[in-house]
Amino acid sequence: EASGGGAMASSSGTDVIQVTNVSPSASSEQMRTLFGFLGKIEELRLFPPDDSPLPVSSRVCFVKFHDPDSAVVAQHLTNTVFVDRALIVVPYAEDD
Repeated sequence: EASGGGAMASSSGTDVIQVTNVSPSASSEQMRTLFGFLGKIEELRLFPPDDSPLPVSSRVCFVKFHDPDSAVVAQHLTNTVFVDRALIVVPYAEDD
Protein backbone atom coordinates (compact mmCIF):
# COMPACT_ATOMS: atom_id res chain seq x y z
CA GLU A 1 0.00 0.00 0.00
CA ALA A 2 2.58 2.51 -1.13
CA SER A 3 1.29 6.04 -1.40
CA GLY A 4 2.46 8.96 -3.48
CA GLY A 5 5.08 9.16 -6.22
CA GLY A 6 6.02 5.49 -6.14
CA ALA A 7 9.73 5.98 -5.59
CA MET A 8 11.77 2.79 -5.57
CA ALA A 9 11.91 1.94 -1.90
CA SER A 10 12.84 -1.13 0.06
CA SER A 11 10.41 -2.72 2.49
CA SER A 12 11.70 -0.52 5.30
CA GLY A 13 11.26 2.30 2.84
CA THR A 14 12.56 5.29 4.74
CA ASP A 15 15.76 7.29 4.85
CA VAL A 16 14.67 9.04 8.04
CA ILE A 17 15.23 7.93 11.61
CA GLN A 18 13.73 9.24 14.81
CA VAL A 19 16.03 9.27 17.81
CA THR A 20 14.41 9.62 21.21
CA ASN A 21 15.70 9.76 24.78
CA VAL A 22 18.36 12.24 23.66
CA SER A 23 20.09 13.98 26.54
CA PRO A 24 19.12 17.66 26.97
CA SER A 25 22.83 18.46 27.02
CA ALA A 26 23.44 16.91 23.60
CA SER A 27 23.82 19.41 20.76
CA SER A 28 22.70 19.02 17.17
CA GLU A 29 26.38 19.22 16.23
CA GLN A 30 27.15 16.19 18.40
CA MET A 31 24.23 14.28 16.88
CA ARG A 32 25.43 15.16 13.40
CA THR A 33 28.89 13.86 14.26
CA LEU A 34 27.52 10.63 15.73
CA PHE A 35 25.21 9.77 12.85
CA GLY A 36 27.49 11.25 10.20
CA PHE A 37 29.75 8.23 10.63
CA LEU A 38 26.99 6.12 9.09
CA GLY A 39 26.50 8.07 5.90
CA LYS A 40 25.81 11.43 4.36
CA ILE A 41 23.17 13.37 6.28
CA GLU A 42 20.70 15.38 4.22
CA GLU A 43 19.01 17.00 7.18
CA LEU A 44 19.11 16.85 10.96
CA ARG A 45 16.64 18.40 13.34
CA LEU A 46 16.72 18.38 17.11
CA PHE A 47 13.64 19.22 19.17
CA PRO A 48 13.56 21.33 21.17
CA PRO A 49 16.35 23.16 19.32
CA ASP A 50 19.73 23.97 20.88
CA ASP A 51 18.67 27.51 21.78
CA SER A 52 15.32 26.58 23.31
CA PRO A 53 14.74 28.46 26.58
CA LEU A 54 12.53 25.69 27.92
CA PRO A 55 14.04 23.07 30.23
CA VAL A 56 13.41 19.57 28.91
CA SER A 57 13.94 16.11 30.34
CA SER A 58 14.85 14.68 26.96
CA ARG A 59 14.94 15.65 23.31
CA VAL A 60 14.03 14.12 19.98
CA CYS A 61 16.29 14.11 16.94
CA PHE A 62 15.25 13.44 13.34
CA VAL A 63 17.96 12.49 10.87
CA LYS A 64 17.38 12.24 7.13
CA PHE A 65 20.11 10.30 5.35
CA HIS A 66 21.09 10.51 1.71
CA ASP A 67 20.92 6.71 1.51
CA PRO A 68 18.15 4.60 3.10
CA ASP A 69 20.78 1.96 3.91
CA SER A 70 22.33 4.41 6.35
CA ALA A 71 18.98 4.71 8.12
CA VAL A 72 18.86 0.92 8.46
CA VAL A 73 22.36 0.83 9.94
CA ALA A 74 21.52 3.72 12.27
CA GLN A 75 18.85 1.61 13.94
CA HIS A 76 21.65 -0.56 15.32
CA LEU A 77 22.69 2.41 17.46
CA THR A 78 19.62 1.85 19.63
CA ASN A 79 20.71 1.45 23.26
CA THR A 80 23.98 3.25 22.57
CA VAL A 81 24.69 5.38 25.62
CA PHE A 82 25.19 8.96 24.47
CA VAL A 83 26.10 11.59 27.08
CA ASP A 84 24.10 10.12 29.99
CA ARG A 85 21.38 7.94 28.53
CA ALA A 86 20.64 5.20 26.01
CA LEU A 87 19.44 6.38 22.62
CA ILE A 88 16.34 4.85 21.04
CA VAL A 89 16.50 4.81 17.25
CA VAL A 90 13.53 3.87 15.08
CA PRO A 91 12.70 4.33 11.41
CA TYR A 92 10.44 7.30 10.80
CA ALA A 93 7.90 7.11 7.98
CA GLU A 94 7.21 10.55 6.61
CA ASP A 95 4.22 9.70 4.51
CA ASP A 96 1.33 9.48 6.91
